[in-house]
Amino acid sequence: MTRPLRVRPITPEQHLAFLRTQPSASFLQTPAWGQVKNEWRSESVGWFDGDELVGAGLVLYRKVPKLDRYLAYLPEGPSIRWDAATLDDWLTPLRAHLKASHAFGIRMGPPVVRRRWHADTIKKALADDGLNTLGEVPADEADPAAEAVRDALVAAGWTPVPTTGGFSAGQPAFNFQLPLAGRTEDEVLAGMNQLWRRNIKKAAKNGVEVTRGTRADLADFHRVYVETAERDHFTPRPLSYFERMWDALTAEDPERLTLYLAHHEGDLVAATTLVRVGEHAWYSYGASTTEKRDVRGSNAVQWQMIRDALAAGATVYDLRGITDTISSDDPHRGLIQFKVGTGGEAVEYLGEWDLPINRVLHKAFTVYMGRRG
Repeated sequence: MTRPLRVRPITPEQHLAFLRTQPSASFLQTPAWGQVKNEWRSESVGWFDGDELVGAGLVLYRKVPKLDRYLAYLPEGPSIRWDAATLDDWLTPLRAHLKASHAFGIRMGPPVVRRRWHADTIKKALADDGLNTLGEVPADEADPAAEAVRDALVAAGWTPVPTTGGFSAGQPAFNFQLPLAGRTEDEVLAGMNQLWRRNIKKAAKNGVEVTRGTRADLADFHRVYVETAERDHFTPRPLSYFERMWDALTAEDPERLTLYLAHHEGDLVAATTLVRVGEHAWYSYGASTTEKRDVRGSNAVQWQMIRDALAAGATVYDLRGITDTISSDDPHRGLIQFKVGTGGEAVEYLGEWDLPINRVLHKAFTVYMGRRG
């Protein structure tokens, strides 16, 4: 790079064309995601080296009540050269563009992996009553380049968004992923623990059938999803959200979003959604009925998604967020126990970062959002 980078708006078509040149990017950084999050204003932006598009990002703008000022948010993005020696060359023109767009602050989530813990390491940690968090466990892999990015962000005035158990108000820093690159179905299955393998086999023996659904099946998915929300004590999203997600993502790419339905003797027992961008596949939403849980529909549908991701050329099957807690008395511990059964690994990203442009407005907005819960 011999001249300063410039950031300017790009069309969704330009944005999507750039993403197709990359191995992958978060589905939260696709142009279609701006249509899903319709309570925000969205904009695709590009980094240009001369006339060449060398980076891209989806910006979501959240308006301050009664003011023409916005929080600019780039979830799990942007898609730029995070390994660049001079990260400021990329972030400074972004700040200038967003400031000109009336942003009072920027929040982003660098897609940079800091540490990894393999399945065996996690299992040993879960068995150690003296450990409370993954952070206390020596990582199997730690990337010095990620620490360099972290140092560069701090030096440029960015601050990490506080988390509780690895979660913040936005996207989780800790995720669980199943590596697929260079592996066969048999190898992936063999890497799972005995319980997972037994449950997959049991589902097949019980006659559980997993099929792909259509938009018309979203209502059935949502019925089971609401039941799951009541059982697990979380607030469900409305059916309209999933219909909007289906319409936006499948219009962008017919293979972007897939709905899976697991039936047993005609009864829907589990349903999930899978999102794929390039070589990365995400298990995004899941639901199961309380009745017939013993037929193991959830394991059957997970295994089908993994097989399909592998067949589509995905190198990562992402089970999304976990907390970093492994304490025996923490209710979130069960989440990592379930996911570690796949034989995958816990992955810590750098988390989300804030850059105030107008400090007074940024602080006031943070307090306002906190009061809204």
